[in-house]
Amino acid sequence: MVSLHRNLDKIYITMIKVSDTAKTKIIGLMKEEGFDAQNDYVRVGVKSGGCSGLSYELKFDKAMSENDKLFEDNDIKIAVEKKSFLYLAGTILEFSGGLNGKGFVFNNPNANRTCGCGESFSL
Repeated sequence: MVSLHRNLDKIYITMIKVSDTAKTKIIGLMKEEGFDAQNDYVRVGVKSGGCSGLSYELKFDKAMSENDKLFEDNDIKIAVEKKSFLYLAGTILEFSGGLNGKGFVFNNPNANRTCGCGESFSL
């Protein structure tokens, strides 16, 4: 599901939502790795591979490229390369910690099938 928000005279789409637990973990990891959550980006993408055909990419970046789309949710700036855009529309980025936690989890409504580890999917 893609969320629409009204902001005075414009409507914008929330492409990827970031849960509160993911936000907290992202800010902490960015700080540890020399990034600043207020100025830098979480780069989210999709690439071929994994046991289900496509896998998620998640890393930090200080720069945008001309092939990126920029989104922001829960005070986290998210850069998505245009070729990954349709695969990720409506995705919720969460963080699962604890003894059985998986780390970052992508809850993607576009995925028809996901692998057991949750790191790859197919459409």
